[in-house]
Amino acid sequence: MIHKIAHIGVAVKNIEEVEKFYSEILKMEIHDREQLKEIKATFIPVGDTAIELLQSTNPEGVISKFIEKKGEGVHHIAYQVDNIEKALEDLKAKGVQLIDEKPRRGAHNSRVAFINPKGTYGVLIELVEPEKNH
Repeated sequence: MIHKIAHIGVAVKNIEEVEKFYSEILKMEIHDREQLKEIKATFIPVGDTAIELLQSTNPEGVISKFIEKKGEGVHHIAYQVDNIEKALEDLKAKGVQLIDEKPRRGAHNSRVAFINPKGTYGVLIELVEPEKNH
């Protein structure tokens, strides 16, 4: 079902400041910036995966609440799948608690769905089906 780690999501307060750290200090290339509903996202490639920096544009948004509760840091791990509907169906049949029972649009026009961390030993998991597959 899972092919690779698509990206690791990192919640940050100030995306521009964190971008400078990655580009100037770590000498990593900023690849892509995208505005999603209430989130600014920046992708930084690392080998066959990426770091996704996430800053909330809404003080009451998911990322803001995460930072308020846990501080800045790793928010989720995203795994690439070929068929997100099938993956969700299989997980649901196995009793896995889902946040999203149907995929929604994510960055890069992909389709994404989240699995509740209560059933994944505390890790928020995102499933990602890249745009080319649909």
